[in-house]
Amino acid sequence: MDTAKLKAAFVRPAMERRRLWPLLLMSISLVLLSVAASTLGLLPYFRTVFYLPSPPQAAEPAGLRVPRLAYLVSGSNGDLERLWRALWALYHPRNLYVVHLDREAPAGEQQALAARVANDSLFAAVGNVIVIEKANMVTYRGPTMVANTLHACALLLKQSNDWDWFINLSASDYPLVTQDDLLHAFSTLPRNISFVEHTSQLAWKEEQRAKPVIVDPGLYLNKKTDVFWASQKRDLPTAFKLFTGSAWVALSREFVEFTVWGWDNLPRILLMYYTNFVSSPEGYFQTAICNAPEFAGTVANHDLHYIRWDVPPKQHPHLLTVEDMPSMVGSNAPFARKFPRDDPVLDRIDEELLGRRNGNLVVPGGWCAGDPPCSEVGDAAALRPGKGAERVAQLMDAIVRSKKFAQSQCR
Repeated sequence: MDTAKLKAAFVRPAMERRRLWPLLLMSISLVLLSVAASTLGLLPYFRTVFYLPSPPQAAEPAGLRVPRLAYLVSGSNGDLERLWRALWALYHPRNLYVVHLDREAPAGEQQALAARVANDSLFAAVGNVIVIEKANMVTYRGPTMVANTLHACALLLKQSNDWDWFINLSASDYPLVTQDDLLHAFSTLPRNISFVEHTSQLAWKEEQRAKPVIVDPGLYLNKKTDVFWASQKRDLPTAFKLFTGSAWVALSREFVEFTVWGWDNLPRILLMYYTNFVSSPEGYFQTAICNAPEFAGTVANHDLHYIRWDVPPKQHPHLLTVEDMPSMVGSNAPFARKFPRDDPVLDRIDEELLGRRNGNLVVPGGWCAGDPPCSEVGDAAALRPGKGAERVAQLMDAIVRSKKFAQSQCR
């Protein structure tokens, strides 16, 4: 080998080694920063900055620690009485509640709801029911329902960070199990699981919801009116993938913080995108959770509801009656909708599923103390689960503790 070739053979590796040093140092720095971030609890922020995806796996169960649920129960004009009934059917002193009658409800109903909560001795003693007294406008076809849901999430986070799941319900929903049942069943679940029914198969929704551009007057008017439609349509986005599903969700607190605090820009981008989207409550949380790598592996494809739809589904589901009782119970779902006002089926649910009899507002549970029963709070962590807990456990076996959990995520 001549001298020139021999020199080149030694020089080139030396040059390459010099080029590799900065990369090696950067890699070491990233590893050290990752360890520090993990130690300090800043790993979610670190992943956001450096685009490091989390493993798409659920966390280990938190043992049998009794969780806390945070509810939004909302209604509109004429819903005062059934919202009040639903609130009591859902009540447990361990949970948190935000109740809201929207701007379409008369001022008298809104004031009456606030007065009832303030004057109830149990609510006053526990202090876990929040009334949104400055009513929001809520229109289902526009983005205002999403805004109202995020408002409730923010209030709950401000009230406490010691809760595990956020659940949104309307006054036309009703529970099919007691809160003792639900808390007992959820105590065995990983706390990072969210329940969001979803699919990326838009089908007819691509042309009728994703491509049209609408303006919701509910964003700037005091009266509810239909949305305005733009003459032109838009293409599907390429920066993120659209998902659609049910507007009724049960979100982990970790994911709620992700959407409300906005340490990643994705929730804000999607909020602006869905401002002009038809029926945005059926897409915002689905698209947010499935486009975030750290949460996509924690979503269960179910909305925890029994709902009876037409085939193909129309905008509103069938109203449930006594004839639907076997199907509701057989679904193992903890909630059902939609119920007519004061329908006899609600009395059947109260008596047969919730143990609420003789006109009592309170659903009895392990926390009940005092005379009359349940007038005072004993041990709020004491649960007295019944058959409802077994039904919900069977549902969790099917949608969380099975192969379906990973196989149906964000597809």
